[in-house]
Amino acid sequence: MSVFTKLFKQTFIYGLATVLPRALAIVLVPLYVEVLQKEQYGIYASLMAFLILGNVLLSYGMETAFFRFINKDVSKKQIVQSTALTSLTLSTALFLALFLFFRESLADLLEFKTEYVTYGLWILALDALAVIPFVWFRANERPMRYAIIKILNVLVNLGFNLFFFLVLPTWANETNDSFWRSIYSEENKVAFVFIANLIASGFTLLVLLPQYVKIGFGFNTTVWRQMLRYAFPVLIAGIAFSINEAFDKILLKYLLPADIAEAEVGVYAACYKLGVFMTLFATAFRLGIEPFFFNHAKSANAKQTYATITKYFTIFGSIILLFVIVYLDVFKRILIPESEYWVALEIVPLILLANLCLGIYHNLSVWYKVTDRTRFGAYISVVGAIVTLVLNFILIPSMSYHGSAVATLAAYGSMMLLSYGFGQRYYAIPYDLKRIAGYLVLSIALSAVSFYMFEGNITIGTVLLLVFLSLLFFSERKELGRIIGK
Repeated sequence: MSVFTKLFKQTFIYGLATVLPRALAIVLVPLYVEVLQKEQYGIYASLMAFLILGNVLLSYGMETAFFRFINKDVSKKQIVQSTALTSLTLSTALFLALFLFFRESLADLLEFKTEYVTYGLWILALDALAVIPFVWFRANERPMRYAIIKILNVLVNLGFNLFFFLVLPTWANETNDSFWRSIYSEENKVAFVFIANLIASGFTLLVLLPQYVKIGFGFNTTVWRQMLRYAFPVLIAGIAFSINEAFDKILLKYLLPADIAEAEVGVYAACYKLGVFMTLFATAFRLGIEPFFFNHAKSANAKQTYATITKYFTIFGSIILLFVIVYLDVFKRILIPESEYWVALEIVPLILLANLCLGIYHNLSVWYKVTDRTRFGAYISVVGAIVTLVLNFILIPSMSYHGSAVATLAAYGSMMLLSYGFGQRYYAIPYDLKRIAGYLVLSIALSAVSFYMFEGNITIGTVLLLVFLSLLFFSERKELGRIIGK
């Protein structure tokens, strides 16, 4: 059980580093809905959706390829590291130069201000240059360094957001200093969101520069081609994932009438943030589990270990699903204090369940990663992206953001089922389907009763939550006792 101990220790540290940046997004929601109009929040959300796609394109699967190749042949570890670093550095520099040159045309095409597009391009470039140093920390099991730098990024971002929205307006309006008045704009407040992100990304890269020296530049054409072949399906999967995660905001912007589109994106994106509790858990778990999958693929009991991990991921995810829905009325008042945004709260249960399905999918995906069948990850992700696009195009005109939420759940649910089906064919893992499905279905049923039948009544919801926890305890107490005891 020492393997589990190490896994959960690293998951906690990586989780902290992952939770804090995403928690920042939650913490800033009350501030943004207070200081930004719905339309301005919609601009921010839709441009950030493009950045999600940009991050995938600029890293082009090198993160996963890095993990695979440094474990595949230890003698080539330094060559792999330096080749990956050189490749990403050169491609990012080329991207930035090219798109900055055409930024005005790009802004016209996407219907954003050129200023916003420029900020976005710089954020993408700086974040891409930080990919290899961060993945080096994970691959070499340096979770504390990884976490500290991620946390510093959060603090810088938070600090400048607070300055721009709470301090700067006071200085600009209550002092005679022309400098502060010149940089503050009441009509262009959304720009400060991007500026704060840009400063944080620049600071992070500056802190990571010594890692560039440690890894070193170098280039091996043969290794690079092998890494690209391995990474290409991962890139396709990443593009598909970005479509699933972000294109609903983009399509809402362009498929709805122009006079309501940005406001609809704004309320949808704000309430979508309430589903981030599940995302935090799933992402933190994935960061800890991905190196574990590769490092223990050759262990004698690897398949049973993977099955146990997936079961307990589903258990904790089911608890989070029910807990957030039961106390949704509390969360909405804390995180989205402006009641005009509450019209989109009906999408929260769907988004929570969708993100749980995605988390289960990541656990199931071990089979194609450890068997070098990453093309299946691409196939499955493309199916999910097609489901997302088709349902959004069909449902948005008549259902607006409700259609986007349905599409998200359908996409992630189909990916989860496809991964399980293919996995049992090529790398059969003895999952405890009876308990996994039982816990998941029970959590969904109790969540539906709480949210739809009793309209979020906290007292009744709390009773339902306690019933669920009691059933879990009595069902899993013996195995949990063995794990904790060891």
